[in-house]
Amino acid sequence: MKAVYIKDHGDAGRLIYGDRATPKPGAGEALVRVKACGVNHLDLWVRQGMPGLTVPFPHVLGCDAAGTIEKLGTPVPHLSVGQKVFVIPGLSCGSCEACLTGQDHLCAHFDILGQVHDGTYADYVCVPVENVVPLPEQASFEEAAAFPLVYMTAWAALVTRAQIGAGDRVLIHAAGSGLGVAAIQIAQLWGAQVIATVGSEEKVSKARKLGVERIINHQKKDVVHEVRQMTDKKGVTVLLDHVGAATFEKSLACMARGGRMIVCGTTTGGDVKMNLRSLFSRNVTLHGVRMGAKQDFMQAARFFGKGALRPVIDSVFPLKKASEAHAHMEGRKNFGKIILTV
Repeated sequence: MKAVYIKDHGDAGRLIYGDRATPKPGAGEALVRVKACGVNHLDLWVRQGMPGLTVPFPHVLGCDAAGTIEKLGTPVPHLSVGQKVFVIPGLSCGSCEACLTGQDHLCAHFDILGQVHDGTYADYVCVPVENVVPLPEQASFEEAAAFPLVYMTAWAALVTRAQIGAGDRVLIHAAGSGLGVAAIQIAQLWGAQVIATVGSEEKVSKARKLGVERIINHQKKDVVHEVRQMTDKKGVTVLLDHVGAATFEKSLACMARGGRMIVCGTTTGGDVKMNLRSLFSRNVTLHGVRMGAKQDFMQAARFFGKGALRPVIDSVFPLKKASEAHAHMEGRKNFGKIILTV
């Protein structure tokens, strides 16, 4: 099969488009013919080399995908060869207490496709049948591939952990990212008031098309000051930060009393400064979220099937041009998801 893989860590030039052995599904596994896969920041970090993560080379990148079932290792009642499916990125043992209670993302063996296990930048990917979910017939493979990782993360952050509601004022950083778009849509679905930050006037315009009225261009305005103005100095009750070092201190300063701050990524680095008084004096709760559980995906996917949650696709590249897709993301040019077609 054709795949995009790396033999060592480095820049986008390290991506190789070439031949790899087609995996064979064992008992309880499905071989999926990949039609489209999403590009995520995690792909860039694995390519560059993540501290503490040992990657077996050669290694196929890619977290989430959509395609058709090519082969089943053993029969599964609700799945059949040729069926259109999502691929859920989270991998776990399936038998520990965390997995059996629906908290598979807390499994001691939890991994994400494309980290240690070969990922979805390929003609085929082999995954446990629990990671394969039937796709609504009317959905395109590109839309479906844009959905899994970012929507299950945003759902886990806002709905499961923050328990967002109609009275909440929500600040979402990097609204032009795939995760930012997902979070905006989910917050709107629950009736919350959304404030979004972006890094250009072009992205301000695109965020408005999502129905966001309160938008801050952080390149031109001070985020903390603007949030205070927009909330009558109360601050926001929920904040989603996946940017990290560049935003963390300001994020904490934006919080209302009793607010919930969710950290689910560190695209600008993870080393931050924090004044603990800012946390406890206002009774702020700080949550860490790493993607989410399969049940978070399933709950979000119901709204995908109804058309209430729909990814915004920024651009589509053929798989062999994955290096250009990575450069596009690293240049912060995208608004929405970048997709590779296979």
